[in-house]
Amino acid sequence: MRTARLHGIADLRVGDEPTPEAGAEETLVRVTAVGICGSDLHWYEDGSIGDAKLERPLVPGHEGAGEIAAGPRRGERVAIDPAIPCETCRACRDASRHLCYNIRFSGHGVTDGMMREVMPWPSRRLHPLPDGVSDAGGAMLEPLGVALWALDLGHVPFGGTAAVVGCGPVGLLLIQLLRAAGVSRLIAVEPLPHRREAAAKWGADEVLDPPPASASTSAPASAPAASYAGFSSYGVDVAFEMAGNDDGVRIAMECVRPGGRVVLGGIPGSDTTTFRASLARGKELTISMVRRMNEVYPRAIDLAARGVVALDPLVSSRVPLAEASAAFAAAQRRTGLKVIITP
Repeated sequence: MRTARLHGIADLRVGDEPTPEAGAEETLVRVTAVGICGSDLHWYEDGSIGDAKLERPLVPGHEGAGEIAAGPRRGERVAIDPAIPCETCRACRDASRHLCYNIRFSGHGVTDGMMREVMPWPSRRLHPLPDGVSDAGGAMLEPLGVALWALDLGHVPFGGTAAVVGCGPVGLLLIQLLRAAGVSRLIAVEPLPHRREAAAKWGADEVLDPPPASASTSAPASAPAASYAGFSSYGVDVAFEMAGNDDGVRIAMECVRPGGRVVLGGIPGSDTTTFRASLARGKELTISMVRRMNEVYPRAIDLAARGVVALDPLVSSRVPLAEASAAFAAAQRRTGLKVIITP
């Protein structure tokens, strides 16, 4: 079978490898669609993500869908949940399987991911796809799940106000979810023009180009930055940071109201997040961190099947596995939205 394997920084090689066999309680899946995520780009650009380093050549990819290749479910289309919790540790017993102490995650550490033609995966982590959800849409369920989990952590009041800082695929899916959740006003902040356009299309009431840090650092900690003229004078109830950098964190904290909540979902390349303590303390902010997602796949599938969120329109290009290196290069340029590889 053909496989894309990352050997080092920007060293992604597509080659032939033996077709794997399914182990106990596993099923062989013929992979039909895999999304390139920002975390995949960290592996590709840095050879690491957070405190995890590339220890051996690794098959990337954790946003995927496929078709069961053998067994009693042969031919069934499925979404592939990338997380394999141990089911026995304290986090798993506390219903926080995404925080499992012994978790294995597709395309992370030493667990090969989905950028290959065939992969074995635990049968219990394969979710049936409705006919109305495409293969590419099935791959998009993972970023939708992250957006859904971020929304859960945000505790947005019904009819409240929200801001999304960073409008890549997860941010755009979050905008759709917030609109469906009944927010009265929704602000998006994004530096790239085509993503600002997409944010407006998918439900943001106002879309802003982020101001430089110097434009807001002089503002009192308890007041929203003057550069955010579109916000109410009291700021939004909840701000979601999906940019993965300190500027995004700063903007989220500046635009939220005193006593509000900031949800940090971006992954910084340096494994460090820095913000002004006086800004966070002065507003007495509640800060939540997003770690992938909990068990939200069934809800994400239901939302997609009912058309509450649109997935396929966020796919800007589809690339065969043989051209995986070119696909990563295109994703690095961030000229589109979601790049899908089709093994």
